[in-house]
Amino acid sequence: MSEAMTEPAHAFIAKTLQDHQVVLFMKGVPEQPRCGFSGLVVQILDHLGVDFVGVDVLQDDSLRDGIKTFSDWPTIPQLYVKGEFVGGCDIVREMFQNGELKPFLSEQGVLAA
Repeated sequence: MSEAMTEPAHAFIAKTLQDHQVVLFMKGVPEQPRCGFSGLVVQILDHLGVDFVGVDVLQDDSLRDGIKTFSDWPTIPQLYVKGEFVGGCDIVREMFQNGELKPFLSEQGVLAA
């Protein structure tokens, strides 16, 4: 993938992360996830009452490839909180199951106490 192709995607990603506190780069949209992993992360965030923005990476190949190079993480979905990469489905699920996710989100100020 050429750098020229990832530049606009990286700029879009950076701007999205700047504009929103919690962003989930996913396949599909929160109302209609297009893969089980994206759907699971949406369910966890909804369950915790997190206000987040879902970005459908399937709308654009350069975005789908760009998010992987942006985070240096090979899979989608990808959760970001306050511009920081938190992780993919496995990490988010693990943090949720062992009780780390809710306190983390509270500390970040993105969860209603």
